Amino acid sequence: MLAVHFGAGNIGRGFIGLLLHQAGYEVCFVDVNQELVDTINERQAYSVQLAMEGTPVTVVKGVRAIHGQDTEAVAEAIAAADLVTTAVGPHVLPHLAPAIAEGIARRNRSGSRSGSRPLNLIACENMIGGSAQLKTHVFALLSEADQAKAADTTGFPNAAVDRIVPLQKHEDNLLVTVEPFYEWVIDQSQIVGDLPLIEGVTYVPDLKPYIERKLYTVNTGHAVIAYLGYQMGYPTIDQAIADEQILEATQQALRETGDLLVAKYQFDKTKHQQYVNQILNRYANPFITDEVTRVGRSPIRKLSATDRLVGPAMQCVQHGIVPDYLGLAIAAAMLFDYPEDPEAVALQTEIKRSGLRQALHTYTQIPEDHPLVAIVMDHLDRLQAAKKDM
Repeated sequence: MLAVHFGAGNIGRGFIGLLLHQAGYEVCFVDVNQELVDTINERQAYSVQLAMEGTPVTVVKGVRAIHGQDTEAVAEAIAAADLVTTAVGPHVLPHLAPAIAEGIARRNRSGSRSGSRPLNLIACENMIGGSAQLKTHVFALLSEADQAKAADTTGFPNAAVDRIVPLQKHEDNLLVTVEPFYEWVIDQSQIVGDLPLIEGVTYVPDLKPYIERKLYTVNTGHAVIAYLGYQMGYPTIDQAIADEQILEATQQALRETGDLLVAKYQFDKTKHQQYVNQILNRYANPFITDEVTRVGRSPIRKLSATDRLVGPAMQCVQHGIVPDYLGLAIAAAMLFDYPEDPEAVALQTEIKRSGLRQALHTYTQIPEDHPLVAIVMDHLDRLQAAKKDM
């Protein structure tokens, strides 16, 4: 069995590629980092190390890689594949479409078994509806005939993925360290053909509750720690969450999102709190050191209306939940001025040009008369005053 995976980075190798290998797939990575592609092809193996006592290592063998700009080779691999996955970042998905579309077209033209064999393409990204968005980009490049055939033979099941991969500092550029915990949930209703047998994958009839549970717990909590940690001068996530104020703010923000998730999806409140506690323990893992600037990077994307902070905060208001601590996190994100992050620089430039209130509206799309604006602006005033006193 052949699995083509876009993105040979730390998530690709340490999470998706590892599980695909353990499920018996030959894994072919696609990446635009020539050095990474060359090293994978030279060694045809890499190691995954768990961030825990004893740091156990698993060796992933029999892998190869293709440069992403070699559309011919990528399309040929997709034409022969049994499964396609991605871990490239939401903004990169449109750039994968040409090679994927060509690969699907070749499958359709093939008179061999691959022409009618189902193919599922799963975007393993930190976003809602990643596979559906990938499908939109791919189908826009297919002919009407290829679209009609692909509609029956090609699936784009949405997925939710969760595994913390900390900042890597290894001499071996293929060695990747990951936390022991992981979760990969796939929408079973969107699978074409038989379910891919991948140990560790959970198939569910409706993915949305699980996507939002992950996004509004893991990603929200991470963002709260990162942005408040940055404001308070902590360099790493584990150091930041050791601060009682930041821990309290994170717990309260996740209480707000937890109340929202329970109200929307009828999650069992006790079980959801157990899930939250597990997440908090993961942040504090002493074997994982992750910089707050890395976790907080791309603040404009993370402040968007449907992402981890503004998304749940707006919905909290709709459900009668006061998003006070989510508002605090939004305020801290607005003040994220890390000079090496292009989005942080752009955000601060806009704030200087138009002011905090207007910039808040521009990047979050929160209506100017919405109750959340007052909450965020109040926290902005307090954070700025506290910073002056430091």
